Amino acid sequence: MNLFADFEQRIKSALLTLDLVKEKGEGVDFSRLVVEPPRDQSHGDVATNAAMVLSKPLGTNPRALADLIAERLKQDPDVVEVTVAGPGFINIRLSKAYWQRLLAVIIKSGVDFGRSSTGAGKKVNVEYVSANPTGPMHVGHCRGAVVGDALANLMGFAGYEVVKEYYINDAGSQIDVLARSVFMRYREALGEEIGEIPPGLYPGDYLVPVGQALAQEYGTRLHNMPPEEWMPIVKDRAIDAMMAMIRSDLAALNVHHDVFYSERTLHADGAARIRQAINDLTFKGHVYRGTLPPPKGQLPEDWEDREQTLFRSTEVGDDIDRPLIKSDGSYTYFAADVAYFKDKFDRGFSEMIYVLGADHGGYVKRLEAVARAVGGESVKLTVLLCQLVKLFRNGEPVKMSKRSGDFVTLREVVDEVGRDPVRFMMLYRKNSEPLDFDFAKVTEQSKDNPVFYVQYAHARCMSVFRQAREAFPDLDTESLTLADYAEKVEDVSELQLVAKLAEYPRLIEAAAQSQEPHRLAFYLYDLASSFHAHWNRGKDNPDLRFVKDNDRESSIARLGLVRAVASVLKSGLAITGTDAPDEMR
Repeated sequence: MNLFADFEQRIKSALLTLDLVKEKGEGVDFSRLVVEPPRDQSHGDVATNAAMVLSKPLGTNPRALADLIAERLKQDPDVVEVTVAGPGFINIRLSKAYWQRLLAVIIKSGVDFGRSSTGAGKKVNVEYVSANPTGPMHVGHCRGAVVGDALANLMGFAGYEVVKEYYINDAGSQIDVLARSVFMRYREALGEEIGEIPPGLYPGDYLVPVGQALAQEYGTRLHNMPPEEWMPIVKDRAIDAMMAMIRSDLAALNVHHDVFYSERTLHADGAARIRQAINDLTFKGHVYRGTLPPPKGQLPEDWEDREQTLFRSTEVGDDIDRPLIKSDGSYTYFAADVAYFKDKFDRGFSEMIYVLGADHGGYVKRLEAVARAVGGESVKLTVLLCQLVKLFRNGEPVKMSKRSGDFVTLREVVDEVGRDPVRFMMLYRKNSEPLDFDFAKVTEQSKDNPVFYVQYAHARCMSVFRQAREAFPDLDTESLTLADYAEKVEDVSELQLVAKLAEYPRLIEAAAQSQEPHRLAFYLYDLASSFHAHWNRGKDNPDLRFVKDNDRESSIARLGLVRAVASVLKSGLAITGTDAPDEMR
C-alpha cells in the first residue's frame, strides 16, 4: 500500500467531481500533480500541489481551486483536517484509524512492503564494475560495484526485470601486456633471475601465483616456444586467473553478476558480430568513408590522418564522428562498444545502464549516440559516473598497497572493516560526489557511523521480542497475528513512526526511477533515527515502552509496530546488500 499513490487517486477523484473539471471532459492533464510529505510535519501528513498545477488549464486561480478541492477532501472519512497554505498548497491530516490500518498492512506485508510494480517488468541491463582483467579490484572499482549492485537490487524491488552484467575487457593491447607480465613471473618461477619488472608491465605480486601455476603445468615447455605460440596459452591462463580473483573479490563484497560477457566473443569468427553491427548502422545511414581533423591536445592511439570508416555520430548527439574501421582494415575499440550495445539491444533490453568511473566521462556522449543510432526512441540509456573514493585512517590518508603495487585493493578494505560498512558507506553519498572513507569512523559504534546506527536499530527491534518473551513466557510471537492489534497503537509518537514507514514505497519508486540508490541509505538512517528517538522516549516515560510487564495487550500491539520497523529496515538493508543483524556484539 502506497499512502501517497492512494491519496493521489483520492485527490483526482475529488477533482473529477468539480464542475470546471467536468467541463473539460477527459482533457485534464494530471501528470504534474504530486502528493508528498509536507516539508514541515506540523502542517499535516500529506501535501499536494494539485491546485497550483491545474488552476491555469482550468481557467481559475490556485487559491480558489484549492478551496474547492479542500471542501471535497473534508468529506473523506480518513481525513480529519484540510488546510490551504500560501497561494494554493493543500495540506491534509489523516485520521488515527487510517494510520492503524496502514500499520496492519505493513505488518502483514513484512519485507515485501514497498515492493512495487512501477517497473512493469521492463527489461533493464545494469552493467557495472567491468574492470580490465589485469589485476585485483581496487577501491575505485568498489564504489561502482556497490552503486551498480544496489541499483540493480532497487530496480528489481520496484518491478523491473533486471540483469546484472560484467563486461570482460579481455581483448586488446592491455591483455598482451598482462600476458608478457605473467610470462616474466613464469620465468621467475622456473628459477630465472628477472630483476626489476620493466616499465610498461604490471609489477604487482598478485601475478606471482599465476607464473608459478604455469611453471607447474608446463615446466620449461613455454620457455622454449616462440612468442606467437606461448602468447595465446598465457593469455588464457592469465585471464582465467584474474577473473577468478575478481569474482572472489566481488563475492567478498556480496556482489554477484548474472552475466559475464567476454569482449573476445565479439572478435570471434572473424569479428562477425562487430561486422554485423557496422552493417546495420550502414543500412541506417550512420556510416561513411572519410577523414577526421586531428583532435586538440594529445592524439589518441586510433586516430589516423587517412580515409577510414566512420560513425556519423554527430548526427545523433556526439561532439565528433567516431572511427569504426581503420585504414588498414582493423576494427577500433569503439567498434566493439557498438557491437556490444547492439548485442544488448538484440537481447531485448529496453533500458541499459552503465556504471562507470569518473575518468570515463568522455564515453557518455558517444554511448548515447550509439543508443540513438541502434535503438532510436525504443531504448533508454543512462550512464552513471562514480567519483573518486579517498581513503583515510583517523583523518590521515592511507598509503598504497604493497600487493598491488600502486593502489589499495578492494579486498584489503573489505577484510579490514567488513563488507557491510563498505557497502553502506559507498552509498552514503550520491555517486556523482567525491566520497571520503575513513577506516576508523566506519567501525565506531556511534550515531555518527550510519551503518552501525541503522543495523543497531534492527538489532534493537529484535531485542524487544526477546524482552517480550521474558515478560510473557507463554507468548508465541512467531505465530501471533500482530496485525490484528494495530488499532491499539494510539500514541502520537507511535503514529509518527508509522508515518515514517509509510514513506518507504514512495521512496523505493522515486529512487528506482531516478536511479539514485543513495536515497535509500539516507531513508534508512532517518528511519533508524526515528526509532531510536522513540526508544529513548520510553526511557523517560514508562507508558511508551514497547514491553510493559503489566499490560500484555498493549505490549502485543507495540510488538506489531516494532515488527513493521524491523521489516522495513531489513528490506532496505537487503537492497543495499547489507545484513540486518539480530544482535550487535
